[in-house]
Amino acid sequence: MQNRIDRLRRLMSGRGIEAVLISHPVNRRYLSGFTGSSGVALITASDAVLITDFRYVSQVKEQSPHMTLVEHASASLLQTVAEECRKRDVKELAFEEHHLTFAQHRALEDALGGIKLRPVGTLTEELRMIKDEAEIQIIRDAAKIADQAFEGILKELRPGMRERDVALRLEVMMREMGASSSSFDIIVASGKRSALPHGKASDKVLEKGDLVTLDFGACYRGYVSDLTRTVALGEPGEKAREIYGIVLEAQVKAVEAIRPGITGVEADAVARDYIREKGYGDYFGHGTGHGIGLEVHEGPTLSIRGDTVLVPGMIVTVEPGIYLPDFGGVRIEDDVLVTDAGYEVLTHSPKELILL
Repeated sequence: MQNRIDRLRRLMSGRGIEAVLISHPVNRRYLSGFTGSSGVALITASDAVLITDFRYVSQVKEQSPHMTLVEHASASLLQTVAEECRKRDVKELAFEEHHLTFAQHRALEDALGGIKLRPVGTLTEELRMIKDEAEIQIIRDAAKIADQAFEGILKELRPGMRERDVALRLEVMMREMGASSSSFDIIVASGKRSALPHGKASDKVLEKGDLVTLDFGACYRGYVSDLTRTVALGEPGEKAREIYGIVLEAQVKAVEAIRPGITGVEADAVARDYIREKGYGDYFGHGTGHGIGLEVHEGPTLSIRGDTVLVPGMIVTVEPGIYLPDFGGVRIEDDVLVTDAGYEVLTHSPKELILL
């Protein structure tokens, strides 16, 4: 954790930031290790302070021994932040503009008095994009849980099941394997509903001939995996086979393009251009992928706006799809680590069309 704070301080120094308030719970956990539901971190060039209430004092001492603990009691959290800033003669406090509400900003401004507030965007998120070895191993384990859950659900999928029953079984299996939860609300979309990229599990009953898209992941030790496979309940027909083959080829090409030095735009174009060449460009409307880590959607993005250059240690999804209204859709997704030599695929579930 101390290494992460040191990296943050180097970013702060390069941008002329005197002190920064970390209010986003995920960023606070990344820098401190603290998993409680309340508290903020104040980072300066020489101090790392964690401010929380009496409920979490023992937890902070256990999880964040490298941080200075400050308990706010009679004073509010933001008033205590202001007091700690004044103790350190802070003249300007940076804050996470995407994670502080207008009301919180106003209250903080009032508490700070003459101390200026400076908005900063994705300061900690920039650090989080590049995973260390410990993070990579945890995400490998989360990916393994997702793979094993997919293997398990293939033995149970059958016509007559409701989509929400399938989602429940995936959730239960992943928890039995050690996950604390699923990474997000599990997507199970069958038949015509598979044309919905984010078709969360419904009461729809699976039918013979349906394409079934399963998009899920495991949250393990705070980190997530994200896996999508599309299977068929019996023979899906010629059209479904065609779009499946196109998506599979686009996905394989995009995975094989992952390497240091490529931008998110360039990685996205590999899959997008292939799908467009095959005549289905209008039916692939989302980005090819995104970063994963403590959150299921974080930087970098593989999209038409993904200008970040990939570097070793980043972990991204690669998930092109084709979605035909009133017919159905296909998406195939893997988690991919950017390595010094190129890439490593962390999810290993089979990608050929599976007929159940």
